[in-house]
Amino acid sequence: MTTPINLNKARKAKARTEAEQRAKENRAKFGRTKSQKEIEAASAEKLAKLTEAHKRDLPDIKDS
Repeated sequence: MTTPINLNKARKAKARTEAEQRAKENRAKFGRTKSQKEIEAASAEKLAKLTEAHKRDLPDIKDS
């Protein structure tokens, strides 16, 4: 026979582990300095410009 568990303690333990995981994700997402954010924004802007510059203009095909 299995040993009984306290469901309230199990629920709270699960909530603690989920909160810790969420905190870990938030630290990675929001835990950057202002200069790091500016560098990241500049590199994203540069990548967007580079991608836009390499797009080809396709001619419009009109049915006759």
